[in-house]
Amino acid sequence: MSFVNELKNACPNDFLSKKEDLFVYAYDTTKNPDKINLPLAVVHPRNAFEVSEAVKVCQKYNVAIVPRAKGTNHCGATRIGEKSIVVHFSKMDKIISIDKENLIAIVEPNVVIGDLNKELDKYNLFFPPDPSNLSVSTIGGAIALCSGGPRTFKYGNTKDYVINLEVVLADGTIIETSKNIAKNVTGYNITSLFTGSEGTLGLITKATLRLIPKPQSRLLTLAYFNTLEDAAKCTNNIINQGFIPSTIDLVDKITLQTIEKYNPCGLLDSYEAALLIELDGFFDCVLIENEILKKILVNSNAKNIVQAKNDEENENIWRARRSAFSALGQLKPNVVTEDIVVKRSDIIKCIKKIAELADKYSIITAIMGHIGDGNIHPNFALDLEDKIQKENFEKLKDELFHFAISIGGTLSAEHGIGNEKKKYLEDALDRGAHQMMKKIKNLLDENSIFNPDKSI
Repeated sequence: MSFVNELKNACPNDFLSKKEDLFVYAYDTTKNPDKINLPLAVVHPRNAFEVSEAVKVCQKYNVAIVPRAKGTNHCGATRIGEKSIVVHFSKMDKIISIDKENLIAIVEPNVVIGDLNKELDKYNLFFPPDPSNLSVSTIGGAIALCSGGPRTFKYGNTKDYVINLEVVLADGTIIETSKNIAKNVTGYNITSLFTGSEGTLGLITKATLRLIPKPQSRLLTLAYFNTLEDAAKCTNNIINQGFIPSTIDLVDKITLQTIEKYNPCGLLDSYEAALLIELDGFFDCVLIENEILKKILVNSNAKNIVQAKNDEENENIWRARRSAFSALGQLKPNVVTEDIVVKRSDIIKCIKKIAELADKYSIITAIMGHIGDGNIHPNFALDLEDKIQKENFEKLKDELFHFAISIGGTLSAEHGIGNEKKKYLEDALDRGAHQMMKKIKNLLDENSIFNPDKSI
């Protein structure tokens, strides 16, 4: 029996092998690779058993596996190499259970984060990690990349909410990494090992998530500044007052202007920068913190302060903020979003460097990010079919990543490494730590069938 027939027997539902069906899976949201590879097949397993059977077939024939859900990553984590198949988790999209008493949810990997939180609303609970594309971002993808989002500043990122995982290993064995309980220090913390591993160590087929009570009240403030430096200094002033907003996000003038053209919502786009600051918690606490916040903003050279009047206005502003990537697509054929993180004390230095590089290489650059935790997302609008622009962009990235590393920062806070940033890892990681990661990969996936040429 041939490889394709054995694989089809393992996962018979919606099995794809025709060229016209496979072509779409050669791409994700990263810039198009110089060489396009089609997968040998795409399978849609319905449960861990079918995933296990597919893995066993691939191991037998030494065929690589690229796990995929929505393909919205920005680092080439779902890019197809040679002699690979795609395991697509679209059929594994069930919220299995929500346990309010124990504050946990058990879900399959293709559950969309936005949909999960809509369901959790019924229980007055929520799952805090909120990547900007949460309307399509899946739990499996968020765990694979250890996604964050604006609320990371107060609540942490995905790794802080993963309690237990069901994982299929390279030999087809199905394991659970922990127990469905809030605290567990029995043995090594292998749950965290798989969280953020970008599909290179095993395939996640089920996740037990920690939930928290939904805050009683939320209040979003837009504070506008004449300079990016003033906005960055204001961030430090807020944090030094001893209370923690749920989000402190930065957007620059280009971002404000492109959002307002693409998705008009009343943003004041004549200013050089704005901070989106959200407070949440008990109603009375939010009111007290808000009075302190307003004084800080006034004393930090905020030139205009606008506050959402209700939840609808709040959501409209966040919807606009999440549209920034799409908005920049109105300027040039391609938009590439990057993800660097530095110490908060180095944010001003980093922003100046980004602006310097954008000017040096003549590339439109919009600066935004989760400034509260030092995570900057420069978005680059360019034409990747233009050879000179493409070459300049590669030079810009090289300089930007090495600069971030040189000041004690690193390559990614939430988008991952994939194959886009893999070549910088030796500079970004301690040599001993990097070697240990390679040994772990070799131990768990000796033949490197799981998402090869990614992450490490």
